[in-house]
Amino acid sequence: MSSYLNNVHCPQDIHSLNMTQMQALAAEIRQEIIETVAKNGGHLAPNLGVVELTLAMHRVFISPADKIVWDVGHQCYVHKMLTGRFSKFGTLRQFGGLSGFPRPCESIHDAFGTGHSSTSISAALGMAIARDLKGDSYSVIAVIGDGAMTGGMSFEALNHAGHLKKDLIVILNDNEMSIAHNVGAMSNYLNRLRTDPMYSRGKEEIEQLLRKMPIGPTLLRLGERLKDSLKYLVVPGMIFEELGFFYLGPIDGHDIKAVTTVLQSARLIKGPVLVHILTKKGKGYRPAEDNPDQFHGVGPFDITSGKIVKNSSAPSYTEIFGKTMIGLAAKNSKLLAITAAMPGGTGLTKFAKIYSERFFDVGIAEQHGVTLAAGLAAGGYHPVVAIYSTFLQRAYDQILHDICLQNLPVTFAIDRAGIVGDDGPTHHGLFDFSFLRPIPNLIMMAPKDENELQHMLATAIDHPGPAVVRYPRGAGLGVKIDEVWRVLPIGQAEVLREGSDLTLLAVGSMVSRAEEVARLLLDWGIKATVINARFIKPLDEECILKYAAHTRRVFTLEEHVLQGGFGSAVLELLSSRRIKGVVVHRFGIPDNFVEHGNHSLLMEQYGLSVGQLVRKIIEMYGAKSRIRKLKAVSD
Repeated sequence: MSSYLNNVHCPQDIHSLNMTQMQALAAEIRQEIIETVAKNGGHLAPNLGVVELTLAMHRVFISPADKIVWDVGHQCYVHKMLTGRFSKFGTLRQFGGLSGFPRPCESIHDAFGTGHSSTSISAALGMAIARDLKGDSYSVIAVIGDGAMTGGMSFEALNHAGHLKKDLIVILNDNEMSIAHNVGAMSNYLNRLRTDPMYSRGKEEIEQLLRKMPIGPTLLRLGERLKDSLKYLVVPGMIFEELGFFYLGPIDGHDIKAVTTVLQSARLIKGPVLVHILTKKGKGYRPAEDNPDQFHGVGPFDITSGKIVKNSSAPSYTEIFGKTMIGLAAKNSKLLAITAAMPGGTGLTKFAKIYSERFFDVGIAEQHGVTLAAGLAAGGYHPVVAIYSTFLQRAYDQILHDICLQNLPVTFAIDRAGIVGDDGPTHHGLFDFSFLRPIPNLIMMAPKDENELQHMLATAIDHPGPAVVRYPRGAGLGVKIDEVWRVLPIGQAEVLREGSDLTLLAVGSMVSRAEEVARLLLDWGIKATVINARFIKPLDEECILKYAAHTRRVFTLEEHVLQGGFGSAVLELLSSRRIKGVVVHRFGIPDNFVEHGNHSLLMEQYGLSVGQLVRKIIEMYGAKSRIRKLKAVSD
């Protein structure tokens, strides 16, 4: 396909290209990204926006000697192609193929593993300190988007870097967006830098202006304080200068020559430097330019029309959540919604339009969002914090200290729970049971289907304290959706099937699998009770103890790590009640990080497909005469 890209095996291969050839290479890279993401899914708009920036970086800096740290990392596709991975680019986000994020175990050119926002400056500063302690002299570069700049951690790092005065380059990739459009004061500040022509003046103009004034020399002698105060009137990037950075920009991020020139200058400056680059998210593909939030992270799509390929006609859990929130808000004026820069991803876009005064997008600031919810709850409202499981980890102290300790009525709608597929280990939501279950006052629910999600939300809103509703990514099961929602009794499980031989105790997405397993076990003469636990905390102790005592064999099923998970809670219950003679086996994710890949394939990998569950249960049940027929059991 490519005349230039096929000849790029390492970053140094682009150093001999002239600007015309570089622009041709940029066009080839864009086409490759579009074609690959259309087939595999992935982060399209962010990568299309950094093509020229990445090319310029690899012309100026020598990777892997120089260290490039990508914030979040969902814009690293061009970097991967330029660092010897183009031949494998077709395997992007496929099981056993290239990750969609930087991973040091994948390439020495990936200086730091990322997947969550606002970490790059901290990591890069640590690398710069380590470099100086060892007496080395390479460059360290952090590439961070303006969306990630809304995260408080980035400012903690800027503050520290400015204090230490280490040689460090921060490239601010300013495309006016994170996933959705940016919000907040920092976004407004950067908008002014982009649009006000006064901000294009250089810093040296201040001193030249003062020298031309009749009393200019006298003013200059008054010292740096007066000069710095006058800078505020006309010089760009003063917030970064005040934090101790030398500011360069703004620069057109799609002009390879301009970006190359400014990065060459930044490399020679001593101390911390911030280079402000302006880019367009989705550059070069009209559907992504017009709808950058839709094409931020996208599944397979048709290149010609830009239409997303849908694998199921059933509504997603996220869609049902959004519709239910609108319905609940119509009946409850105290209901509010909070998201951390993801109104679309969490299903709250329509809610935000209908109830704009009751919707709060805090930017990429999960900690602030959770404590904001605590304050709103203390003020008499019931906020719902909609957030992905993997990102909720960032606000653990706020959940424990600010909400649960005070027993405040805040609901956490935890989306993308369980295995999320192609984004991989930084995005799987496999740890929330374990880190939330020990917290007092918190109740936790997981629906068996999209219809039960509605009832659990109604239950959480009715509850006077903190509550969690945890649900998976993607389409629901296609069940009938109730129009009237009921409040579930707290801590009450649902018995779906009665059986005398063993008990399948499942939670969330594993309930439907447990029902299918029970149906297949009947073919082997094994009668299983199937229980939809509904609540991870509190457990339905009476129900669990009753069926454990009756069948003496309990199998717990969860799409979650085993350590500290739902099955552990069941074992703790049986131990605390000193129940003897009951055999418990837990099905879940073992003690390792799950790689990226198709959801079904990963469930198979960890023994959680229906066929594997049936085989293992028959073996553990001890039906030796039936084992020779196991090969007949299909998935």
